[in-house]
Formats: sequence, structure tokens, C-alpha cells
Amino acid sequence: MRTVGDDLDVELWFPTRPAQRFSLWIYPFPCASKVYVIVYFSILYLRYQAGKVTDEMLSLPKSPLIAIGLLEALAAASGMAAGAILSGAAIPVLSQSFLVWQLVLSYIFLGRRYRFNQLFGCFLVAVGVIITVASGSGTGSLMEAGIFWSILMIISFLLQAADTVLKETIFLDAAQRLKGGTVDLFVINSYGSAYQAAFICILLPFLSNLWGIPFGQLLNYLKDGAACFLNVGAMSNRCNGAPLLPVLFVIVNMGFNISLLHLLKISSAVVSCLASTLSVPISVYFFTLPLPYLGVATSLPPGFVAGTIVLVVGLLIYIWRPSNSSSNPSPTDDFGAERIRGNNGCTCPVFFKKMRKKAAY
Repeated sequence: MRTVGDDLDVELWFPTRPAQRFSLWIYPFPCASKVYVIVYFSILYLRYQAGKVTDEMLSLPKSPLIAIGLLEALAAASGMAAGAILSGAAIPVLSQSFLVWQLVLSYIFLGRRYRFNQLFGCFLVAVGVIITVASGSGTGSLMEAGIFWSILMIISFLLQAADTVLKETIFLDAAQRLKGGTVDLFVINSYGSAYQAAFICILLPFLSNLWGIPFGQLLNYLKDGAACFLNVGAMSNRCNGAPLLPVLFVIVNMGFNISLLHLLKISSAVVSCLASTLSVPISVYFFTLPLPYLGVATSLPPGFVAGTIVLVVGLLIYIWRPSNSSSNPSPTDDFGAERIRGNNGCTCPVFFKKMRKKAAY
């Protein structure tokens, strides 16, 4: 029986197996990355002309943005390689290791402290992932794909978690440098995407082998990808839905990235992760509906349902706040994660505690 695991997309939380195929054809390569760079820098230019972006924002240190580009390039490459092999139904649940990584990294680099219920909720999220991994050895299960690809996907989410925590530190650092102001989202997106495209070009020989494409055949692969995108020539029979689906993929993917970065800016990396996590059950439900390009409505394997239930319960426990809070609580982020109190009574991550003392802003 065909299950939802055969179709769930790795990138969008939205049901299209064709969209996943198109993302594997065009996204990892420089020609696709340039689309994101051109769009982001065009928006950045318009916002600069409108006065939303200032010279001070553009003069912020670029080394953290270079690190973001490297992390995003490696995360995209490893995630696409593993996503082409793994069962689609398991990928969104495996991605919840993203929350675990963010808790660990924010504890180490941002000085966050979490309550017991938050750690227990994180534990349940990990249990939900394990239940999904061990949900059977039938068609499309992780056991059939092999443990290497599961580990590679988890490493991909580690890189993404490091990327989001680094972006949060950039926003916090910018608040110090801009005397309480905030850096525009498109400064981060534009330069991050540009450096990501540059690193993809540099790593292309290695990445092509990781994607299972001999480097000597890469040019033909790019030509076939362009033909698939335009739905012309011999590829027209294999790329049903083009060019509408890949264009929709790029638009929704950019909107998804911008909205999550905005949420990260006004809250924290962990909160943005929780918001994206809650979309998993919704996407699972969509796969049971007779939607275009999906064919016959799918059914859900029992192990996958159980894993998702445990995952959602873990998230609910994570966001739960005890009613008997202390009369003089420590400063907290959204969802109650404690933070270090800096000078002048304001809160700041431990990573910037010494920076604040030296700054003369």
C-alpha cells in the first residue's frame, strides 16, 4: 500500500513529490542559488532606497555572514543528498532533532537555561524521532534506507541549528552596534545567500559526488535540469507540472525562510524552530487528502502516527509554564528560557557579556 511516506516533501511541509524532484534538480546548484541572491539583493536595494536599510547596517562585520553561508551550503548539500534516499514521511520527524541541537547550542553559546518541563519536552521529541525510525522495515522506512543517510540528515539539521543560533547572535550583536536598533532581515538574507552560493561553487566537485553525480556528467545534468524546469524536450514526459511547481517551490521556500527569520529576530531560534515543528501534523494531514499531483489519497503507517503524537505531546510540555512561578523570577526569553542579566539591568546572552563591557555605545 502506498503511504504518506512515499510523498512527503523535505523542504516545504507541503505535499508535492514533483516539487521535491524539482528541488533536487535545480536547488543545489549555482544557477538556482543565483535566483535567491538576485531576488534578495533586489529587495535589499529597494529597502535601502526607501531608508529601511542604513549604511550602518551594511557596515556590520561580514565574517559571521560568511560563516552563515558556509553552514547553509553544507546543510543544503547534506540534506538534499539524504533526502533523495530517505523516506519522505520520516524526514519531517527526523528534522525535530533540530530542536535538540538548538537547545544544546543555545545553552553553550547563548547562556540559555531551561526548565525541567522544557528538557522533558525535548526528550519526548527525541523519543518521537526514535519511534519513527523504528516504525518497521516496510517499504520506505529508514531501516531500509540505511543508518548512514539518517545520520547525514541529522547532521544536516545540526548545521541548520548552528546557522540559526549564529543568526540570533548577529541580531543581538547588531542591537549593541546600532545603539538599540535592529538590523534589517534582508541584510542577513542577501549576504548569507551570496556566500552560500559562493561556497556551493567552491565545493561543487565534492558535492556532485555526494549527490551521486559524476563531476564529468555535471554539465549534462544541469542541462537536463533546465529542460525539466522549462518542461521542454525529452524531459517533458518526466517533469509533469513544470514550470508551475518549481516556481511555486522557490516562492514558498523564500517566504518560509523570510517568515522564520523574522520570528527569530523578534523571539529566539528555539521559538522559530517550534513554530516550524507545529506544521508537521498539518502537512501529514494534507497527504491524506486527494490533492493535485498526489494521485490517490494516502494512508498513514501506525508507527508514524505514534511518533508524531509523542512529538506533539513533547512540544506541548515544552511550552507549558508552571503556575507557581517565583516572586522574583530570572529574566526569560519567550517560552521561559532563562538568560544571563547584563549591565544596566538588561538581559543578554553570556556570549556578549564581555563585549558589552568593552563597547562604548
